Amino acid sequence: MIIYLPTNIQKKLIPTLEKAGAREIGGVLMGEHIDEAKFRIVDLTIQKQFGNALFFLRLVRDAVGSLKKFFKQTGYNYRKFNYLGEWHSHPTFPPIPSQQDIQSMQEIVTDSDTGANFAVLIIVRLKTPQEIEATATVFLQDGQFFECELIKEKII
Repeated sequence: MIIYLPTNIQKKLIPTLEKAGAREIGGVLMGEHIDEAKFRIVDLTIQKQFGNALFFLRLVRDAVGSLKKFFKQTGYNYRKFNYLGEWHSHPTFPPIPSQQDIQSMQEIVTDSDTGANFAVLIIVRLKTPQEIEATATVFLQDGQFFECELIKEKII
């Protein structure tokens, strides 16, 4: 699977990560299915409540309105535009899923209310004041998960 991270999304993340500092922050990813096993992040939510240096608590209620607005703007075309997964930061640790991250994502993808066949987790942190470091992991309903290719557009 390939995930494209556009410049505008990176530019949205950088000040958020700066503001959060050593505290974790996150939100929901909204994506576009552009080809077989290829997705582009179209938008994301930024949760108003930060976590702490070791933990981020996902609050579903913060994302519901944004998801509804996204679905309306994309003509309720769920095959092409849909919930893609979650993102959060690891400001002081490598951007790889922790055991808690893995457990949380497996709960999301197996939750019948979510209705997702898979979910992507992108973990980010600031590499420099103008660049993010990030990984993407896809989680499947059968419990499997694997790192997928994350292609970041160059920030100009």
